[in-house]
Amino acid sequence: MAQLSHDTLRDTVIDAILAVAPEADIDSLPPDRPWREPLEIDSFDFLNILVDLEKRLGVSVPESDYHELATLEGLIDYLKRRLPP
Repeated sequence: MAQLSHDTLRDTVIDAILAVAPEADIDSLPPDRPWREPLEIDSFDFLNILVDLEKRLGVSVPESDYHELATLEGLIDYLKRRLPP
């Protein structure tokens, strides 16, 4: 997969979140703040989002790295680092 731009990767993440939580108000969420609680994403939804992102991007996230996904920017940056060049 070719390197994705930050905006394209952000759109992909948002699409994955909205696929699980269509009512989520992403626009009101600061990108550098925790995103799961304000969007009411529980553990099951979180795992579904990660599965969706793995299907879309081919990036698997080990449980030991979940702490890096606390903010939207953290999630995007993590995925960007893990994507093939």
